[in-house]
Order: sequence, then C-alpha cells, then structure tokens
Amino acid sequence: MYGIVNKAIEGLVTTNFGEEKWETILEESGVDHDVFSTNEIYDDKITFDLAIAASKVLGISVSDVLIAFGKYWVLTTAKKHYGSLMETGGETLREFFVNLPNFHSRVMLLYPNIQPPEFDVEYIGEQEMKLKYFSHREGLTDFVHGLILGLGEAFDIEVNTHLIQGRKDGLPYDEFLVKW
Repeated sequence: MYGIVNKAIEGLVTTNFGEEKWETILEESGVDHDVFSTNEIYDDKITFDLAIAASKVLGISVSDVLIAFGKYWVLTTAKKHYGSLMETGGETLREFFVNLPNFHSRVMLLYPNIQPPEFDVEYIGEQEMKLKYFSHREGLTDFVHGLILGLGEAFDIEVNTHLIQGRKDGLPYDEFLVKW
C-alpha cells in the first residue's frame, strides 16, 4: 500500500489519542518506520501490523480500529488529498456511488502503481442498495464498512449498513446492504 495509508493511520491515532499512543503502537507493531512517505509503496503487512497493534494498545477490537480508520479516511484523508475529486463525485450519496469507478480511475493517475478495489452497485430503491466490494487484499471488510459510514457523515445523512455475505462465505467479494 502507498504510504498515504499508513500516514492516515498515524493521523487517526495522533488526532484522537495523542503522539505518545502512536509511538507505543509503532513499538508494539514492530514496524521500523518512524516516517511514512506518502508516495512510497510499503508492504501491506505493515498496515495490518499497525492496525493489530492499535487494537492492543487502544483496547478495542481490530474491527473497530478498521471501521474508525475507514471513517477517518473519508472525512479527513480523502478530503485533504482528494478534495476536488471528492467534490466531483456527486452531490448526493447515491451520485457518489454511481461515480465511484471514475473516482478510482482518477486516483490511479495520482498513484500509478495503485491497485484500487472495484465496487458494483445494485440499487434496490431510492435510498437502498447492495454494494459489492472486490479487492485482491483480504481483511479490509471492516475498513469498507467504515468508508460507507464516513460517506454518510460526509453527506450529512445517517447510513445503516451491514455485511450480507462475503469472503467469509467463500465468495470473491464482500456484499453490503446500505440504507439511508
């Protein structure tokens, strides 16, 4: 993953818990990087080691860490680094999900070696959809859950989402039911 991901985890922790907790998480994780370069590619294991260490140090589940990270990514990191792209995504949550493939195509211009996930949207009603999340990376289901919740906050609407089925069921994707 690009360093921007690890920098965002650092931002989440330092903003909400302080620099000292971040230093403890770094030590607990065994990650030997004090600074992450936004445009440098790091092994995915580093990101997962940081999330596991954050869980231990903060006394919350890895699931809760990843959900919080997903929300932070949308509300802070994406706004800071992809602000104009986020704004062109649409004026409503529905429009944003329709335009999500275009968003990732544009992000690929900024990070040429990125392997973004793919999303397939099936609308059930005006304020309900099924969202399929495809990725070569495993273990990010809760992060996507957080992204969806963060998008709800970004559009100032309450979003309810839950995993219908997914990789845990032997599928090549995770499928969420999203209502707002």
